[in-house]
Amino acid sequence: MCLAIPGKIQSIDTIRNGTVRIAKVSFGGVLKEASLEMLPGAAVGDYVLVHVGVAISKIDETEAAKTFEYLKEMGEFDELTNHSKEDRPD
Repeated sequence: MCLAIPGKIQSIDTIRNGTVRIAKVSFGGVLKEASLEMLPGAAVGDYVLVHVGVAISKIDETEAAKTFEYLKEMGEFDELTNHSKEDRPD
């Protein structure tokens, strides 16, 4: 099953001469990059649902927290947080 995971945008950079926006998104303390091509209005501090490296929709903080709780109950949250040290912020 494929899930979209909620995360909070920590920073936004541009690549390809400023034409592509890439966000650093925190997923329970694990930082990953996600494309913002589908969400041109997304900003630092927004919560987004990310599916296969693409932010697909904005959600509110309450909805993000509920989704994290569901993932924990299903035992899927550990899979998200068991990444290499390079994925974790200093």
